[in-house]
Amino acid sequence: MTEDARRALGRVGLWTFALEGRPAGWVRDAAAEIEDLGYGAIWFGESFGRDTFGQAWLLLTATSRVVVASGIANIAVRDPIAMATAERTLGEAFPGRYLLGLGGHRVDDTPMRLDGYTMPVVGRAVASMTDYLDRMDAVPVHSVPPATPPRRVLAALGPRMLDLAGRRTWGAHPYFVPVRHTAQAREIMGPDAFLGVEQAVVLDTDTARAREVAREHVAGYVGLAPHQEASMRRLGYGDADLAGGPSDRLVDDIVAYGDAGAILERVQEHLDAGADHVCVQVLTADPAEPPLPQWRELAPVLL
Repeated sequence: MTEDARRALGRVGLWTFALEGRPAGWVRDAAAEIEDLGYGAIWFGESFGRDTFGQAWLLLTATSRVVVASGIANIAVRDPIAMATAERTLGEAFPGRYLLGLGGHRVDDTPMRLDGYTMPVVGRAVASMTDYLDRMDAVPVHSVPPATPPRRVLAALGPRMLDLAGRRTWGAHPYFVPVRHTAQAREIMGPDAFLGVEQAVVLDTDTARAREVAREHVAGYVGLAPHQEASMRRLGYGDADLAGGPSDRLVDDIVAYGDAGAILERVQEHLDAGADHVCVQVLTADPAEPPLPQWRELAPVLL
């Protein structure tokens, strides 16, 4: 990873789903404020809201400096030709400011339903991603190419996907992981690959209330996402942590809560463990409400 790219992202960014449910004008104003607050990157997920490249274009045109990162663009719903040509378009139009994260929420070829919709089957995770990258790289270039190659990262959790991320892309974007995963990922990928880690947080000093919000977040992923449960088991969490609702140990390891100083401590733990960048996802009791007040409160401490 080049030093210029590291500086562009900064140590801390924001990760959010909350922009999908807001009008485009509101999103543009929020993006401009996030940039003014000093965050290095805006990361956003992809579910059934805006198309990931449309959302990225909206954010990029509303800002002038901040890096915009798809975290992640789903390979199960997009042909490699469409992915590659959209990546090139944003890379050429906004040099150095777009980061494409690739993933697919899959661990095998078993059909999976999300919000009642049957997601396309893409097969085994590492083999599917390897093939997808091969096909993206093979797409002919018939447009103005970016001045510098676009950057890609993989939503990597397991050792084989982390190894693939380090060999074939700029690096990895692990989501829903404790600090010890960050240390393992750095060891697997080596010193040069980019490691941008998502960290969920609750900005609330009432421990019981914060843990309630955190537990709902953790339970949703463990209960509905087989690849996340598999990841937790690889990290040493067992039935006592996963069955019948997530344990306090698991909740506390995945979500940081407390005041801004406590959030900074967790961010620093990831950085000390080998992360280049930590993207903070603020959780609240109302997931549909964008956490602008919390983003504002955290900025002077984290940045």
